[in-house]
Amino acid sequence: MITSITLGYDGSMMNALNILPSYTDYFSLDTATLALNTASVWVGGCISGFFAGQLTDWVGRRPALLWAALLTIVGVILQSAAQNIAMFIAGRIIIGIGTGVSAVAAPTYLSETTPIEWRAFSLGIFYDFWYVGGLVSAGVTFGTANILNTWAWRAPSVLQALPSFFCIAILPFIPESPRWLAYRNRQDEALEVLAVSHAWGDKQDPIVLTEFAEIVETIRYEKSTGATVSPLETLRTKGNRYRLLLALSVAVIQATTGNNIISFYLGTMLDQAGISNSTQQLQVNIVLSAWCLVLSLIGTAYAERLGRKWLAIISTALCVIFIFLVGAFTKLYGTSTNQSGIYATTAMIFLFQGSYSFGWTPLTVMYPPEVLNYTTRAIGMGMYTFLANGMGLMVTMAFPFALAAIGWETYMINGSFDVLLLLFVIFVWVETKGKSLEEIDVIFDGVKHADVPDVMDVKRGTVGPKQVQEQVQHDLQSKGIYTLETGEV
Repeated sequence: MITSITLGYDGSMMNALNILPSYTDYFSLDTATLALNTASVWVGGCISGFFAGQLTDWVGRRPALLWAALLTIVGVILQSAAQNIAMFIAGRIIIGIGTGVSAVAAPTYLSETTPIEWRAFSLGIFYDFWYVGGLVSAGVTFGTANILNTWAWRAPSVLQALPSFFCIAILPFIPESPRWLAYRNRQDEALEVLAVSHAWGDKQDPIVLTEFAEIVETIRYEKSTGATVSPLETLRTKGNRYRLLLALSVAVIQATTGNNIISFYLGTMLDQAGISNSTQQLQVNIVLSAWCLVLSLIGTAYAERLGRKWLAIISTALCVIFIFLVGAFTKLYGTSTNQSGIYATTAMIFLFQGSYSFGWTPLTVMYPPEVLNYTTRAIGMGMYTFLANGMGLMVTMAFPFALAAIGWETYMINGSFDVLLLLFVIFVWVETKGKSLEEIDVIFDGVKHADVPDVMDVKRGTVGPKQVQEQVQHDLQSKGIYTLETGEV
């Protein structure tokens, strides 16, 4: 959550800074430099995509989070001390690299460490806290807006480093991913982490033993087929190519649904909607962040009940409706003095952003690590991060020019594209709820790679504890993988 606050803080901060005259006047920004200053963080994110997956596989999920936080702090220092556009952009690129690494390491870590029943919640709430960062940033920039010097924008920038310091402080108290440990043949430690995070340290707990067997057997199978943690592995088999397609589809959808217009250019949207007062725009920014946080938390709470696919369908369908209405109302009332029309336009912006937040905010980092298997997970998340930041860079650079050139028609074009995205989710996505990461392999490979009961069957009591222990022990020993003794490894 702390890691995610940095991501949200940056988006909301730039949204607010683009409204502040003290920032735009200091750098003498025009449309091109405004877009470049804002979008440069995506350049850093793209760069991180080339190495973040390999780093996460090499040093581990937890150390990767440390490097991500350190890089973010360095970038914040440069950004806050910027004397010119070049220095500001350099700082934001480094921030993008840091947050890009965390966007690979954190979802990978959470998906591999949390129990099945908590996986959707933990991954969802991780990215929900994007809006906590946005809310904090909106409040900070609103408070500093009246400072009559460059500290109006430097102060919010300096505070962007705080979440990274908090993240570093917490890292010594969390374990490494059990799947990373198992892949490194550190099964003793993997079993201990599963016991601690799933059953208060009980290594003989049936659920712990079942998931442990699934993990070590699946990793053994992947190694036996020649699978390696490399970019080529994502394309080696038909199942892996399907996994990658689904993961990368989230990168495209989360950036192109229309959310980025509001996230970074709310001021321009409100100008066209008829609200041009900077104080009012900052107030709208604060309320919008709070509204989106509430909707994203509701979506997260229903992710396991509705399933990932239905959550995406509902969210995208509502986005289609409301982005068309944003365009229509902007066309009708954007240049008028009709207060009711202006309020209606603002309401449509809120409803669109709320619809996006309900589904796509939690799904952004929930679905990709679930559909990827171990040997493709970190590398695939690196590719996902590259594409997500590349798409973010494209739309963040393009939208200011589109809004300036064709105004309300931008929303109509975006809404038409959203219809295609909705059809893709309906006909191509698969459901992952209620399954361990290893059990999801059945969808793509047609077979489960461990001869033990499903974890949820054990949780429901369909299989007795004694039967589970005997079956797991026999399965692991017969394949020469591991020997479990009562109370000890």
